[in-house]
Amino acid sequence: MHNMDDANPPEQPFGGGFPFFGDLSKMLGGIGDGGWGAARQMAITMANDGQSEPNVDPSVRIEIEQLARVAELQAVSATGLSAPGGGLSVSAGTRTQWATDALDAYKPLFERLTTALGQQPAEPEPAPDDPMAAMFGQVMGMLSPMMLSMTAGSMVGHLARRSLGTYDIPVPRSSPDMLIVPANIDTFGDEWSLPAQDLRLWVCLHDILHHLVLSVPHVGDSMNELLLDYASAFRTDPGALEDRLSSLDLSNPEALADLQSTLGDPEVVLGAIQSDLQLALLPRLHALTAVVVGYVDHMMDQIGEHLIGSYGQITEALRRRRVEADPSDRFIERMLGLELTQEQYERGSAFAVGVVERAGSAGLARLWEDDRNLPTPNEVDAPGLWLARIDLPDDPTPAADGNDADEPQ
Repeated sequence: MHNMDDANPPEQPFGGGFPFFGDLSKMLGGIGDGGWGAARQMAITMANDGQSEPNVDPSVRIEIEQLARVAELQAVSATGLSAPGGGLSVSAGTRTQWATDALDAYKPLFERLTTALGQQPAEPEPAPDDPMAAMFGQVMGMLSPMMLSMTAGSMVGHLARRSLGTYDIPVPRSSPDMLIVPANIDTFGDEWSLPAQDLRLWVCLHDILHHLVLSVPHVGDSMNELLLDYASAFRTDPGALEDRLSSLDLSNPEALADLQSTLGDPEVVLGAIQSDLQLALLPRLHALTAVVVGYVDHMMDQIGEHLIGSYGQITEALRRRRVEADPSDRFIERMLGLELTQEQYERGSAFAVGVVERAGSAGLARLWEDDRNLPTPNEVDAPGLWLARIDLPDDPTPAADGNDADEPQ
């Protein structure tokens, strides 16, 4: 357990909990490791709001473990998938534990991202004539990696206060251990008057299904490769942020507050560093994400409707929760290129339904047989086209450019 007395958490200069230049002296302490240590501290502080956090009640831990065993048996039976090594573990934990687990899982992505931001452009722009502009560009080039890592730490901590389980964001995990957060589950259940045990079982089933799918070697490898490529393609663009700041009236007494708000806005941070290469990667990343979440939603319906008494009520509440997520809830998704919007879920669900209508559940299960069976972006929107391609015996790879023929009737 992390000792908060030793953490010396940084002050939060504005209510949303986003990092700002006013904390630079504290942030600089972590710059030697790409800001990772400071980001971790920020995540922990945000997760428990700087307060001590009680351990999970032993009776709740036992109940979660029992529910997870039920969910695993049902998920394995319905999908035909199994966890690597034949086992997985689901346990109950605190928000702080969720935050540290998430940071550990995302660390390779953040390290790629920080390395990318530390690289100089191949063809540096000519030095601006304005000395202040030149200084601003140098400062932003130095601070961009730290700003992003600190913002990521803040956002992971923010997510820890609302995430129900390990796979709220579908990033592959190398560990078979999954963490359910009863404090967040119970808070959400109370708000919607949902049966506590049913809701906990729903979350266990949701996480286990994600784990089974993302543990399929070619699925997890493809997702990790796309995520790492996306993180590696971040670039510093001080000019973009400078443009966003140019509208600020520094003679206005409210200028400092406006500056804090601007630099603390995740949209500004992302807009300043997203590259054209990343935009080119998004169709493939979004297609794979849609297929994974769409398949999980489909299997949740198939299993949950007969396993969980209040399944329909819980599912409606949780799907509304997706739609109502605010930008700060989605920042980590967007930073990783995932963007789990309602449209993404509907796209994935439509693919799953389209395949099942044409080829049954066995046809949908072919997704996980071979890497060539992962659909292209166009095929996600044309399930019949996907089915026709994977039946071709001599087609070793899916079309890379997405210029597919018309979908067969």
